[in-house]
Amino acid sequence: MQRSEHQTAFPSASPLPAFDAELIRRFDVSGPRYTSYPTADRFVEAYDEAAYRAWAAKRNIGGIRRPLSLYVHIPFCDTVCFYCACNKIITKNRRHAASYLGYLRKELDLQAALFAGDNEVRQLHFGGGTPTYLSDEQLGSLMQDIRSRFTLSPQGEYSIEIDPRKVGPHTVQVLAELGFNRMSLGVQDLDPQVQRAVNRIQSEAQTVAVIEAARTHGFRSVSLDLIYGLPKQTVAGFAHTLERVIAANPDRIALYNYAHLPHIFKTQRQINPAELPSADEKLQIFKLAIERLTAAGYLYIGMDHFAKPDDELAVAQRQGRLHRNFQGYSTHAGCDLVGLGVSAIGMIGPTYAQNHRALRDYCEALDDGRLPIMRGLELSADDLLRRAVIQALICHFELSFEPIESGYLIDFHRYFQRELEALRELERWGLVTIEDDWIGVTPRGRLLVRHVCMVFDKYLQSDLQRTRYSKVI
Repeated sequence: MQRSEHQTAFPSASPLPAFDAELIRRFDVSGPRYTSYPTADRFVEAYDEAAYRAWAAKRNIGGIRRPLSLYVHIPFCDTVCFYCACNKIITKNRRHAASYLGYLRKELDLQAALFAGDNEVRQLHFGGGTPTYLSDEQLGSLMQDIRSRFTLSPQGEYSIEIDPRKVGPHTVQVLAELGFNRMSLGVQDLDPQVQRAVNRIQSEAQTVAVIEAARTHGFRSVSLDLIYGLPKQTVAGFAHTLERVIAANPDRIALYNYAHLPHIFKTQRQINPAELPSADEKLQIFKLAIERLTAAGYLYIGMDHFAKPDDELAVAQRQGRLHRNFQGYSTHAGCDLVGLGVSAIGMIGPTYAQNHRALRDYCEALDDGRLPIMRGLELSADDLLRRAVIQALICHFELSFEPIESGYLIDFHRYFQRELEALRELERWGLVTIEDDWIGVTPRGRLLVRHVCMVFDKYLQSDLQRTRYSKVI
Protein backbone atom coordinates (compact mmCIF):
# COMPACT_ATOMS: atom_id res chain seq x y z
CA MET A 1 0.00 0.00 0.00
CA GLN A 2 1.36 3.45 -0.90
CA ARG A 3 1.55 6.04 1.85
CA SER A 4 -1.05 8.75 1.61
CA GLU A 5 0.00 12.13 0.27
CA HIS A 6 0.20 13.82 3.66
CA GLN A 7 2.82 11.36 4.89
CA THR A 8 6.52 11.95 4.45
CA ALA A 9 9.59 9.97 5.42
CA PHE A 10 10.10 12.31 8.38
CA PRO A 11 8.05 15.24 9.65
CA SER A 12 9.04 18.64 8.29
CA ALA A 13 8.43 20.13 11.73
CA SER A 14 7.62 18.77 15.14
CA PRO A 15 3.80 18.97 15.45
CA LEU A 16 2.35 20.06 18.75
CA PRO A 17 1.56 17.19 21.09
CA ALA A 18 -2.09 17.00 22.12
CA PHE A 19 -2.60 16.88 25.88
CA ASP A 20 -5.29 14.37 26.79
CA ALA A 21 -5.57 13.96 30.56
CA GLU A 22 -7.79 10.86 30.33
CA LEU A 23 -5.33 9.07 28.05
CA ILE A 24 -2.38 10.03 30.22
CA ARG A 25 -4.07 8.71 33.35
CA ARG A 26 -4.98 5.46 31.60
CA PHE A 27 -1.56 4.77 30.07
CA ASP A 28 0.78 6.39 32.61
CA VAL A 29 2.43 3.16 33.72
CA SER A 30 6.04 2.53 34.69
CA GLY A 31 8.41 2.04 31.78
CA PRO A 32 11.94 2.60 30.45
CA ARG A 33 13.18 5.90 29.07
CA TYR A 34 14.90 4.04 26.20
CA THR A 35 18.23 5.80 26.29
CA SER A 36 19.26 2.34 25.14
CA TYR A 37 17.64 -0.88 24.06
CA PRO A 38 17.99 -3.25 25.76
CA THR A 39 18.00 -1.07 28.85
CA ALA A 40 20.98 -0.99 31.22
CA ASP A 41 19.28 -3.19 33.81
CA ARG A 42 19.60 -6.04 31.26
CA PHE A 43 23.40 -5.83 31.15
CA VAL A 44 25.26 -8.92 32.38
CA GLU A 45 28.61 -9.42 34.12
CA ALA A 46 29.53 -12.10 31.59
CA TYR A 47 30.35 -9.20 29.26
CA ASP A 48 33.80 -8.22 30.52
CA GLU A 49 37.00 -6.45 29.54
CA ALA A 50 37.98 -9.23 27.12
CA ALA A 51 34.66 -8.92 25.28
CA TYR A 52 35.03 -5.15 25.07
CA ARG A 53 38.57 -5.38 23.70
CA ALA A 54 37.48 -7.94 21.11
CA TRP A 55 34.69 -5.73 19.81
CA ALA A 56 36.89 -2.62 19.79
CA ALA A 57 39.42 -4.50 17.64
CA LYS A 58 36.85 -5.38 14.98
CA ARG A 59 34.60 -2.32 15.08
CA ASN A 60 35.64 -1.15 11.60
CA ILE A 61 35.74 -4.51 9.84
CA GLY A 62 34.37 -4.09 6.34
CA GLY A 63 35.99 -0.72 5.70
CA ILE A 64 33.34 1.37 7.47
CA ARG A 65 35.12 3.91 9.68
CA ARG A 66 32.98 5.05 12.59
CA PRO A 67 33.94 8.23 14.46
CA LEU A 68 33.86 8.32 18.23
CA SER A 69 31.77 10.01 20.87
CA LEU A 70 33.29 10.39 24.35
CA TYR A 71 31.35 10.60 27.60
CA VAL A 72 33.30 11.61 30.73
CA HIS A 73 31.62 11.15 34.11
CA ILE A 74 32.71 13.49 36.91
CA PRO A 75 30.85 12.17 39.98
CA PHE A 76 31.58 14.90 42.54
CA CYS A 77 29.23 17.50 44.04
CA ASP A 78 29.89 19.63 47.11
CA THR A 79 26.21 19.74 48.12
CA VAL A 80 23.37 17.29 47.62
CA CYS A 81 20.16 18.04 45.75
CA PHE A 82 17.51 15.88 47.39
CA TYR A 83 15.76 14.93 44.14
CA CYS A 84 18.95 13.69 42.44
CA ALA A 85 19.16 10.13 41.11
CA CYS A 86 22.61 10.45 39.49
CA ASN A 87 25.69 8.44 40.43
CA LYS A 88 27.41 11.06 42.59
CA ILE A 89 29.84 11.56 45.47
CA ILE A 90 29.13 14.42 47.88
CA THR A 91 32.34 15.93 49.24
CA LYS A 92 33.92 19.34 49.79
CA ASN A 93 37.41 17.82 49.80
CA ARG A 94 38.87 18.83 46.43
CA ARG A 95 41.76 16.37 46.81
CA HIS A 96 39.35 13.61 45.79
CA ALA A 97 39.00 15.25 42.40
CA ALA A 98 42.77 15.38 41.88
CA SER A 99 43.04 11.67 42.65
CA TYR A 100 40.12 10.88 40.34
CA LEU A 101 41.76 12.74 37.45
CA GLY A 102 44.80 10.52 37.87
CA TYR A 103 42.61 7.46 37.40
CA LEU A 104 40.87 9.02 34.40
CA ARG A 105 44.33 9.41 32.80
CA LYS A 106 44.97 5.70 33.34
CA GLU A 107 41.65 4.84 31.73
CA LEU A 108 42.30 7.23 28.85
CA ASP A 109 45.62 5.48 28.19
CA LEU A 110 43.95 2.05 28.09
CA GLN A 111 41.07 3.24 25.90
CA ALA A 112 43.23 5.29 23.52
CA ALA A 113 45.42 2.26 22.82
CA LEU A 114 42.36 0.44 21.47
CA PHE A 115 41.61 3.18 18.92
CA ALA A 116 45.12 4.18 17.85
CA GLY A 117 45.11 5.45 14.29
CA ASP A 118 41.33 5.59 14.19
CA ASN A 119 40.42 7.98 16.98
CA GLU A 120 38.48 10.89 15.49
CA VAL A 121 36.06 12.32 18.06
CA ARG A 122 33.00 14.21 16.82
CA GLN A 123 31.13 14.45 20.11
CA LEU A 124 32.26 14.92 23.70
CA HIS A 125 30.13 15.32 26.80
CA PHE A 126 31.15 15.97 30.40
CA GLY A 127 28.41 14.82 32.81
CA GLY A 128 28.01 14.03 36.47
CA GLY A 129 27.74 14.82 39.29
CA THR A 130 28.97 18.31 38.67
CA PRO A 131 31.73 18.55 36.02
CA THR A 132 32.47 22.11 37.09
CA TYR A 133 33.31 20.77 40.55
CA LEU A 134 36.74 20.62 38.91
CA SER A 135 38.79 23.81 38.97
CA ASP A 136 39.48 25.70 35.74
CA GLU A 137 43.02 24.31 35.81
CA GLN A 138 41.80 20.75 36.31
CA LEU A 139 39.32 21.06 33.45
CA GLY A 140 42.12 22.34 31.24
CA SER A 141 44.39 19.47 32.25
CA LEU A 142 41.67 16.91 31.54
CA MET A 143 40.94 18.37 28.11
CA GLN A 144 44.65 18.32 27.32
CA ASP A 145 44.79 14.65 28.38
CA ILE A 146 41.92 13.90 25.99
CA ARG A 147 43.38 15.88 23.09
CA SER A 148 46.76 14.19 23.45
CA ARG A 149 45.13 10.76 23.04
CA PHE A 150 42.24 11.41 20.65
CA THR A 151 41.74 13.65 17.60
CA LEU A 152 38.94 16.13 18.27
CA SER A 153 37.20 17.24 15.07
CA PRO A 154 37.13 21.03 14.54
CA GLN A 155 33.43 20.64 13.65
CA GLY A 156 32.67 18.53 16.74
CA GLU A 157 29.97 18.95 19.34
CA TYR A 158 31.55 19.45 22.78
CA SER A 159 29.18 19.88 25.70
CA ILE A 160 29.30 20.15 29.47
CA GLU A 161 26.76 20.18 32.30
CA ILE A 162 26.88 23.36 34.40
CA ASP A 163 25.80 24.24 37.93
CA PRO A 164 25.22 28.02 37.72
CA ARG A 165 25.76 28.33 41.46
CA LYS A 166 29.41 27.29 41.04
CA VAL A 167 30.33 28.91 37.72
CA GLY A 168 31.05 32.54 36.91
CA PRO A 169 31.67 34.31 33.59
CA HIS A 170 35.42 33.64 33.82
CA THR A 171 34.91 29.88 33.94
CA VAL A 172 32.52 30.10 30.98
CA GLN A 173 35.28 31.88 29.05
CA VAL A 174 37.75 29.16 30.06
CA LEU A 175 35.36 26.45 28.87
CA ALA A 176 34.99 28.18 25.50
CA GLU A 177 38.78 28.42 25.18
CA LEU A 178 39.02 24.69 25.94
CA GLY A 179 36.72 23.96 23.00
CA PHE A 180 33.32 23.50 24.61
CA ASN A 181 30.54 24.87 22.42
CA ARG A 182 27.39 23.62 24.16
CA MET A 183 26.24 23.61 27.75
CA SER A 184 23.28 22.46 29.80
CA LEU A 185 22.35 24.25 33.01
CA GLY A 186 20.49 22.74 35.91
CA VAL A 187 17.64 25.02 37.00
CA GLN A 188 14.80 22.68 38.05
CA ASP A 189 12.59 25.45 39.49
CA LEU A 190 13.05 29.14 40.34
CA ASP A 191 10.51 29.14 43.19
CA PRO A 192 12.45 29.74 46.46
CA GLN A 193 10.09 27.46 48.41
CA VAL A 194 10.72 24.59 46.03
CA GLN A 195 14.47 25.26 46.05
CA ARG A 196 14.58 25.08 49.84
CA ALA A 197 12.56 21.85 49.83
CA VAL A 198 15.10 20.16 47.53
CA ASN A 199 18.22 21.85 48.99
CA ARG A 200 19.17 23.72 45.82
CA ILE A 201 19.14 27.48 46.34
CA GLN A 202 19.82 29.12 42.97
CA SER A 203 18.87 32.64 41.99
CA GLU A 204 17.59 33.67 38.59
CA ALA A 205 20.48 36.13 38.38
CA GLN A 206 23.04 33.32 38.71
CA THR A 207 21.41 31.41 35.88
CA VAL A 208 21.05 34.42 33.57
CA ALA A 209 24.67 35.46 34.15
CA VAL A 210 25.93 32.10 32.90
CA ILE A 211 23.63 32.18 29.86
CA GLU A 212 24.80 35.68 28.94
CA ALA A 213 28.43 34.64 29.34
CA ALA A 214 27.81 31.62 27.11
CA ARG A 215 26.40 33.90 24.39
CA THR A 216 29.32 36.29 24.74
CA HIS A 217 31.87 33.51 24.33
CA GLY A 218 30.29 31.81 21.33
CA PHE A 219 28.51 28.77 22.74
CA ARG A 220 26.31 27.41 19.95
CA SER A 221 23.63 25.93 22.18
CA VAL A 222 22.44 26.52 25.74
CA SER A 223 19.97 24.10 27.34
CA LEU A 224 18.10 24.50 30.64
CA ASP A 225 16.89 21.56 32.74
CA LEU A 226 13.56 21.81 34.57
CA ILE A 227 11.81 19.25 36.76
CA TYR A 228 8.07 19.02 37.42
CA GLY A 229 6.60 17.12 40.36
CA LEU A 230 8.99 18.49 43.02
CA PRO A 231 7.83 19.23 46.59
CA LYS A 232 5.89 22.48 47.08
CA GLN A 233 5.45 23.00 43.36
CA THR A 234 2.21 24.61 42.28
CA VAL A 235 0.76 25.54 38.91
CA ALA A 236 1.08 29.24 39.71
CA GLY A 237 4.63 28.91 40.99
CA PHE A 238 5.80 26.91 37.97
CA ALA A 239 4.08 29.39 35.64
CA HIS A 240 6.43 32.06 37.00
CA THR A 241 9.44 29.77 36.49
CA LEU A 242 8.39 29.16 32.88
CA GLU A 243 7.95 32.89 32.30
CA ARG A 244 11.48 33.62 33.50
CA VAL A 245 13.00 30.64 31.68
CA ILE A 246 11.40 31.67 28.37
CA ALA A 247 12.67 35.21 28.92
CA ALA A 248 16.19 33.80 29.29
CA ASN A 249 15.78 32.46 25.73
CA PRO A 250 17.68 29.12 25.88
CA ASP A 251 18.04 27.07 22.70
CA ARG A 252 16.75 23.90 24.34
CA ILE A 253 14.70 23.03 27.40
CA ALA A 254 14.57 19.64 29.05
CA LEU A 255 11.46 19.10 31.17
CA TYR A 256 11.93 16.07 33.38
CA ASN A 257 9.37 14.21 35.44
CA TYR A 258 10.42 13.81 39.07
CA ALA A 259 10.18 10.16 40.06
CA HIS A 260 10.01 9.81 43.84
CA LEU A 261 11.82 6.52 44.55
CA PRO A 262 13.28 6.90 48.05
CA HIS A 263 13.67 3.13 48.41
CA ILE A 264 16.23 3.29 45.59
CA PHE A 265 17.77 6.76 45.99
CA LYS A 266 18.62 7.54 49.61
CA THR A 267 18.89 11.30 49.15
CA GLN A 268 15.20 11.41 48.19
CA ARG A 269 14.36 10.34 51.74
CA GLN A 270 15.04 13.96 52.71
CA ILE A 271 11.93 14.97 50.75
CA ASN A 272 8.65 15.11 52.63
CA PRO A 273 6.19 13.11 50.47
CA ALA A 274 3.32 15.14 51.91
CA GLU A 275 4.75 18.20 50.15
CA LEU A 276 4.72 16.60 46.69
CA PRO A 277 2.01 17.87 44.34
CA SER A 278 -0.98 15.58 43.86
CA ALA A 279 -1.18 13.50 40.70
CA ASP A 280 -3.75 15.89 39.23
CA GLU A 281 -1.75 19.00 40.07
CA LYS A 282 1.41 17.45 38.66
CA LEU A 283 -0.49 16.74 35.45
CA GLN A 284 -1.68 20.35 35.31
CA ILE A 285 1.89 21.60 35.78
CA PHE A 286 3.00 19.40 32.89
CA LYS A 287 0.14 20.62 30.71
CA LEU A 288 0.96 24.24 31.50
CA ALA A 289 4.61 23.72 30.59
CA ILE A 290 3.75 22.22 27.21
CA GLU A 291 1.36 25.07 26.42
CA ARG A 292 3.75 27.83 27.47
CA LEU A 293 6.83 26.38 25.77
CA THR A 294 5.12 25.63 22.47
CA ALA A 295 3.40 29.04 22.49
CA ALA A 296 6.86 30.57 22.91
CA GLY A 297 7.99 28.87 19.70
CA TYR A 298 9.73 25.78 21.03
CA LEU A 299 9.21 22.53 19.14
CA TYR A 300 8.38 19.35 21.01
CA ILE A 301 11.25 17.04 20.04
CA GLY A 302 10.04 14.10 22.06
CA MET A 303 9.94 12.61 25.55
CA ASP A 304 11.02 15.57 27.69
CA HIS A 305 12.86 17.79 25.19
CA PHE A 306 11.92 21.08 23.52
CA ALA A 307 14.07 23.05 21.10
CA LYS A 308 13.96 26.14 18.92
CA PRO A 309 13.23 25.41 15.25
CA ASP A 310 16.79 26.30 14.20
CA ASP A 311 18.47 24.27 16.96
CA GLU A 312 20.48 21.29 15.73
CA LEU A 313 18.17 18.84 17.50
CA ALA A 314 15.16 20.18 15.62
CA VAL A 315 17.09 20.24 12.33
CA ALA A 316 18.26 16.65 12.86
CA GLN A 317 14.69 15.53 13.52
CA ARG A 318 13.45 17.18 10.32
CA GLN A 319 16.24 15.54 8.35
CA GLY A 320 15.73 12.08 9.87
CA ARG A 321 19.09 12.11 11.69
CA LEU A 322 17.89 12.34 15.29
CA HIS A 323 19.27 9.68 17.60
CA ARG A 324 18.78 8.74 21.24
CA ASN A 325 21.59 7.57 23.49
CA PHE A 326 22.55 7.52 27.15
CA GLN A 327 22.68 11.33 27.32
CA GLY A 328 19.24 11.71 25.69
CA TYR A 329 18.52 12.98 22.19
CA SER A 330 21.58 13.43 19.98
CA THR A 331 22.54 14.39 16.45
CA HIS A 332 25.35 11.81 16.16
CA ALA A 333 23.83 8.44 15.35
CA GLY A 334 26.89 7.05 13.53
CA CYS A 335 29.38 7.20 16.41
CA ASP A 336 30.75 4.55 18.69
CA LEU A 337 30.53 5.78 22.28
CA VAL A 338 33.44 5.47 24.72
CA GLY A 339 32.39 5.85 28.36
CA LEU A 340 35.06 7.19 30.73
CA GLY A 341 34.84 7.43 34.50
CA VAL A 342 32.95 5.69 37.26
CA SER A 343 29.58 4.20 36.13
CA ALA A 344 30.01 5.50 32.54
CA ILE A 345 28.36 3.52 29.73
CA GLY A 346 29.83 3.04 26.26
CA MET A 347 28.62 1.49 23.03
CA ILE A 348 31.02 -0.20 20.60
CA GLY A 349 29.45 -1.87 17.56
CA PRO A 350 26.53 -4.06 18.66
CA THR A 351 27.56 -3.98 22.33
CA TYR A 352 27.17 -1.93 25.49
CA ALA A 353 29.70 -1.72 28.33
CA GLN A 354 29.37 -0.08 31.76
CA ASN A 355 32.16 0.82 34.17
CA HIS A 356 32.06 -0.04 37.86
CA ARG A 357 29.59 2.12 39.75
CA ALA A 358 31.56 2.06 43.02
CA LEU A 359 34.60 4.33 43.03
CA ARG A 360 36.72 1.78 44.91
CA ASP A 361 36.06 -0.96 42.34
CA TYR A 362 36.74 1.47 39.50
CA CYS A 363 40.10 2.49 40.97
CA GLU A 364 41.16 -1.05 41.85
CA ALA A 365 40.66 -2.22 38.28
CA LEU A 366 42.80 0.61 36.93
CA ASP A 367 45.47 -0.01 39.58
CA ASP A 368 45.64 -3.56 38.20
CA GLY A 369 46.01 -2.25 34.65
CA ARG A 370 42.51 -3.36 33.64
CA LEU A 371 39.68 -1.48 31.99
CA PRO A 372 37.14 -0.90 34.79
CA ILE A 373 34.26 -2.68 33.02
CA MET A 374 31.64 -4.09 35.37
CA ARG A 375 29.07 -5.44 32.93
CA GLY A 376 27.69 -5.08 29.43
CA LEU A 377 25.78 -6.80 26.67
CA GLU A 378 26.28 -8.19 23.18
CA LEU A 379 23.07 -7.47 21.30
CA SER A 380 21.38 -10.29 19.47
CA ALA A 381 19.92 -9.90 15.98
CA ASP A 382 16.51 -9.51 17.62
CA ASP A 383 17.85 -6.82 19.97
CA LEU A 384 19.27 -4.84 17.05
CA LEU A 385 16.02 -5.10 15.12
CA ARG A 386 13.89 -3.95 18.05
CA ARG A 387 16.34 -1.17 18.85
CA ALA A 388 15.92 0.20 15.31
CA VAL A 389 12.13 0.11 15.65
CA ILE A 390 12.16 1.83 19.04
CA GLN A 391 14.67 4.45 17.86
CA ALA A 392 12.46 5.36 14.90
CA LEU A 393 9.36 5.72 17.05
CA ILE A 394 10.95 7.64 19.91
CA CYS A 395 12.92 10.01 17.65
CA HIS A 396 10.54 10.56 14.73
CA PHE A 397 7.11 9.28 15.86
CA GLU A 398 6.91 7.31 12.61
CA LEU A 399 8.01 3.91 11.37
CA SER A 400 8.12 2.69 7.78
CA PHE A 401 8.23 -1.10 7.50
CA GLU A 402 10.19 -1.17 4.23
CA PRO A 403 13.64 -0.07 5.52
CA ILE A 404 13.26 -2.38 8.53
CA GLU A 405 12.38 -5.32 6.31
CA SER A 406 15.23 -4.71 3.86
CA GLY A 407 17.77 -3.89 6.55
CA TYR A 408 16.99 -6.86 8.78
CA LEU A 409 15.62 -9.35 6.21
CA ILE A 410 12.27 -9.92 7.89
CA ASP A 411 8.60 -9.77 7.04
CA PHE A 412 7.44 -7.05 9.45
CA HIS A 413 3.85 -8.29 9.71
CA ARG A 414 4.92 -11.85 10.42
CA TYR A 415 7.79 -11.03 12.78
CA PHE A 416 5.83 -8.50 14.81
CA GLN A 417 2.40 -10.11 14.61
CA ARG A 418 1.88 -10.05 18.38
CA GLU A 419 3.12 -6.47 18.66
CA LEU A 420 0.86 -5.23 15.85
CA GLU A 421 -2.11 -6.85 17.58
CA ALA A 422 -1.19 -5.02 20.79
CA LEU A 423 -0.86 -1.76 18.89
CA ARG A 424 -4.45 -2.13 17.66
CA GLU A 425 -5.60 -1.43 21.21
CA LEU A 426 -3.51 1.75 21.27
CA GLU A 427 -4.96 2.66 17.88
CA ARG A 428 -8.47 2.36 19.28
CA TRP A 429 -7.51 4.88 21.96
CA GLY A 430 -6.06 7.23 19.35
CA LEU A 431 -2.37 6.93 20.29
CA VAL A 432 -1.22 5.54 16.94
CA THR A 433 -2.35 5.03 13.37
CA ILE A 434 -1.49 1.80 11.58
CA GLU A 435 -1.42 1.27 7.82
CA ASP A 436 -0.18 -1.68 5.76
CA ASP A 437 3.42 -0.47 5.81
CA TRP A 438 3.42 2.33 8.34
CA ILE A 439 3.00 3.19 12.01
CA GLY A 440 2.51 6.80 13.08
CA VAL A 441 2.29 8.16 16.61
CA THR A 442 -0.55 10.68 16.73
CA PRO A 443 -0.36 14.08 18.45
CA ARG A 444 -2.41 12.52 21.28
CA GLY A 445 0.11 9.69 21.54
CA ARG A 446 3.33 11.69 21.44
CA LEU A 447 3.43 12.37 25.16
CA LEU A 448 3.01 8.62 25.66
CA VAL A 449 5.57 7.48 23.09
CA ARG A 450 7.39 5.49 25.76
CA HIS A 451 4.25 3.40 26.13
CA VAL A 452 4.15 2.82 22.36
CA CYS A 453 7.80 1.74 22.37
CA MET A 454 7.16 -0.67 25.23
CA VAL A 455 5.01 -2.77 22.90
CA PHE A 456 8.21 -3.75 21.03
CA ASP A 457 10.26 -4.43 24.17
CA LYS A 458 10.52 -8.21 24.51
CA TYR A 459 12.01 -7.89 28.01
CA LEU A 460 8.85 -6.35 29.41
CA GLN A 461 6.73 -9.45 29.84
CA SER A 462 4.80 -8.55 32.95
CA ASP A 463 3.57 -5.57 34.92
CA LEU A 464 5.75 -6.74 37.79
CA GLN A 465 8.90 -6.14 35.77
CA ARG A 466 7.79 -2.63 34.91
CA THR A 467 7.82 -1.49 38.53
CA ARG A 468 11.58 -0.99 38.31
CA TYR A 469 11.03 2.04 36.04
CA SER A 470 9.63 5.52 36.53
CA LYS A 471 6.17 6.48 35.32
CA VAL A 472 5.83 7.49 31.67
CA ILE A 473 4.53 10.95 32.66
